[in-house]
Amino acid sequence: MKKILKIVIPILIISLLAFMGYKVVSKINHKKQVAENIKKMPAFSYLTLENKIFTNENLEEGKPTLFIYFNSECDFCNHEAEMVQQNIEQLKDIQVVFISYEPVEKIKQFATKFNLLHHANISFLSDSKITFAATFDVKSMPCLVLYDKNNILIEKIKGQVKIETVLEKFHN
Repeated sequence: MKKILKIVIPILIISLLAFMGYKVVSKINHKKQVAENIKKMPAFSYLTLENKIFTNENLEEGKPTLFIYFNSECDFCNHEAEMVQQNIEQLKDIQVVFISYEPVEKIKQFATKFNLLHHANISFLSDSKITFAATFDVKSMPCLVLYDKNNILIEKIKGQVKIETVLEKFHN
């Protein structure tokens, strides 16, 4: 019995370590692939507040894009929306796309609360299939994803950030 245990236990340990190594390498490779996929803006499809499909084809060509992934109950997200509202003039040449997995009605209330519904450069989208986080490798809220006028990733910013920082990223 002791002889069998002396053989089985090392085999189990080696197997466990090999499996864990495989999982770590797989996760690293997946992260690299996702990072590579978002260097250029990936294709996406979400719903507008009017229940129309909005894709990357709806974005204005030659204009930088700022995605803001938010939740209406998140205090930091509310501060981001307030920042956008207070600096609407400075953001006029940037497409601002707010996106949330919340129901359309809740997103509308959020947009109305900050008086952001009727600006040509601001869109609100519903991610009803909850794909934005995986597509753009987002793991927190708020999260800002900045793309230049050629749809090349500038940076992902986790958490709340000052408007000056955002504008600086777009103008570098």
